Amino acid sequence: MDDQQLLRYSRHILLPEIGINGQERICKARVLVIGAGGLGSPVAMYLAASGVGHITLCDHDKVDLTNLQRQILHSTSRAGFNKAESGALTLADINPHITLQPVPLRIADKELELEVTRHDVIVDCSDNFATRYALNKACRLHNVPLVSGAAIRFSGQVSVFDFRQPKAPCYNCLYPEDSETDEERCATMGVFAPLVGIIGSIQACETLKLLAQIPGTLHSRLLLLDAKVMEPRVIRLHQDPSCKVCSRLSA
Repeated sequence: MDDQQLLRYSRHILLPEIGINGQERICKARVLVIGAGGLGSPVAMYLAASGVGHITLCDHDKVDLTNLQRQILHSTSRAGFNKAESGALTLADINPHITLQPVPLRIADKELELEVTRHDVIVDCSDNFATRYALNKACRLHNVPLVSGAAIRFSGQVSVFDFRQPKAPCYNCLYPEDSETDEERCATMGVFAPLVGIIGSIQACETLKLLAQIPGTLHSRLLLLDAKVMEPRVIRLHQDPSCKVCSRLSA
């Protein structure tokens, strides 16, 4: 790191859990953020501010007036912009010394798998189960850590699926794909604006801990938050012996 970087990241470097070595790991890291909305906004902003060397921001959607109540990565003047491209402009202003790659498309299948292999950590800030299941399978297949978050109404959750660890549970262990899981969207159900900031910030925290090799992540744990009464709960997760994703890839 040069003198400017040492100054910019000095408050991280002062932490013995990070230090120069941990900050250098962060600066050399590549992170893929899927979704540049409510969750993706604080995730991307904190990762950029913290010096993550390469951030790929993926979102096919456009900025809408209804997004601005919670999606702080965007501004009124950017209504109609693609979210990934709008987000990259904001992140470049926060930290011009990192590499930003906006992907204004919905990526899937082999293209998604390829992007997963190019990154050190994947952060799922999507708002639909199809994307969550696809990301889970790709990360499980290639042993890339996945930081998953979700928020609706006043309820949020975060978990880390670190597939580098033995017998790591996956997202499908928690919510089996063939189960009758309700698809709830902010567009129809509403979401408390600060909630996505809280959950997204926790996702950024867990991502940086993975990159800097700080122990104590939410691996194999699910954090649940009820923002109405501000009561968190943490549930221990285990690999499901009947999980079709884990059993197929372990065979």
